[in-house]
Amino acid sequence: MSVAQTGRWKAWVASIAAVLVTLTLPTVTATPASATTTAYDSTYYKNAIGKTGPSLKSSLHTIISSQSKISYDAVWNALKVTDQDPNNSGNVTLLYSGVSRSKSLNGGDVGDWNREHVWAQSHGSFGTSAGPGTDLHHLRACDVQVNSIRGNKDWDMGGSPVSGATGSYTDSNSFEPRNADKGDVARMILYMAVRYEGDDAWADLEPNDSTTNGSVPWHGRLSVLKQWNTQDPPSAFEERRNDIIFNTYQGNRNPFIDHPEWVEAIW
Repeated sequence: MSVAQTGRWKAWVASIAAVLVTLTLPTVTATPASATTTAYDSTYYKNAIGKTGPSLKSSLHTIISSQSKISYDAVWNALKVTDQDPNNSGNVTLLYSGVSRSKSLNGGDVGDWNREHVWAQSHGSFGTSAGPGTDLHHLRACDVQVNSIRGNKDWDMGGSPVSGATGSYTDSNSFEPRNADKGDVARMILYMAVRYEGDDAWADLEPNDSTTNGSVPWHGRLSVLKQWNTQDPPSAFEERRNDIIFNTYQGNRNPFIDHPEWVEAIW
């Protein structure tokens, strides 16, 4: 290539480069994996959106602490609405077993269903007084005998099969619900940990990784609950229940049903 040709080639390359500089490439915006969007993000959750860690937990605590409280007696009728079997309006669906049972069979006898505290009352000694003892976000309809077997045990994997609750297992200090209830349990426990922070008349409830918590205000195992939250995403039953509690009874929501990814964002 002659000197003249080389000069013309360099001039052409320079002109093309100048044109390319003026072009603007489209901006690529990353979308967080597994993030969900709800109709409440711009209203109910507006002060929590975009936060993470302790800041997110604190914001959610402030939001969900605005709550109407009901009596323990009122819980009976509330559960007949919140836990109604979607396939039979005369029945409730029982936690841990998935059994559909007549709403009229609420009580304390064999064959009845009663009020299960998923965050055990003894883990913080809050009893059944209005507050954590009557918070519908962790109270569920449950077979009397299965409820007794669960007792106040922490949450973990393994053990022996639970009579009357196929797919659930238990040992001396822990309980494993059936697969369809694992995420429900995790989100109920973690709701309680955010709602009750010790700044009112109740204990500061917190998750930990122990299965020997006894009467202290902790519930384990956090590592397992996080797995269950991922393994069993919110169901239509959970979402309907969350809406009913919000609109009809307490005026607050379980944020981990609306945003299950917030579990990892906080813990």
